[in-house]
Amino acid sequence: MNSIKTLYKLMKVSSWDLEIPDAYQRKLNTERVAKIVAGFDERIANEPKVSFRDGHYYVFDGQHTIMARKHMNGDNDLPILCKVYYGMTEAEEALLFAMQTGYSAALTPSAKLRANLHGEDKASGEFYEATEDAGFHVGFERGGGVGRIICINTAFAEFKRVGAEIYKEALTILLEVWGGDPDSLRAEIIQGIVHFVELYHGEYDQNRLIYSLRSYEPNLIYAAGKAEKELRGVKRYINIFYRIYNGRRKHDILPMKF
Repeated sequence: MNSIKTLYKLMKVSSWDLEIPDAYQRKLNTERVAKIVAGFDERIANEPKVSFRDGHYYVFDGQHTIMARKHMNGDNDLPILCKVYYGMTEAEEALLFAMQTGYSAALTPSAKLRANLHGEDKASGEFYEATEDAGFHVGFERGGGVGRIICINTAFAEFKRVGAEIYKEALTILLEVWGGDPDSLRAEIIQGIVHFVELYHGEYDQNRLIYSLRSYEPNLIYAAGKAEKELRGVKRYINIFYRIYNGRRKHDILPMKF
């Protein structure tokens, strides 16, 4: 982001001319608009941030404030004081949108990732590609589904921690065992399998692990981890995968590493 150099000036722009770019913006939240209206105070209201590009005024921060002002004006358009930036590309707008802080409504993980992808953020693009390569989809919409990863923050954090190779290997195991069952894509299970693969990479037999795990439903593994009292955090789920892998064997077992 240090390479982005922009200039802005404060100026009034008609709400009629302010455009909300679908490519990276989130959908309008009418409940948030109503909340802004109910507590509106002109003394602390922020100016919407707008990019003037190709003859258009594109809003990258403040669409809810704009709609609140319009609502308080009888749903009629009106001039709104904005910070108008110049010389920005659409990708730069998307990255700034993803970095919103302060009084702006916090972005959901999916909205932030979507904006970063549009802004060509390298790490976000690599995470998205690795997830798709493993046979899964990033869940940008609300609600789960077969093969959809909705615990985006957890999955992204694991990807950044271990890298694409181990991340994809772990996801491949989940897909081979449970075929994208939403219960197998809970944050705790993803964390557990990634840590297991990381700890025993080059030591464990992937086919053996897949075969062993197929005897268990993912919801039972999730419940067993929650019920674990002796271990804490991700170790509860590493331990489950460890015990299932070793089973009752006396030979070719993995050592305890956690």
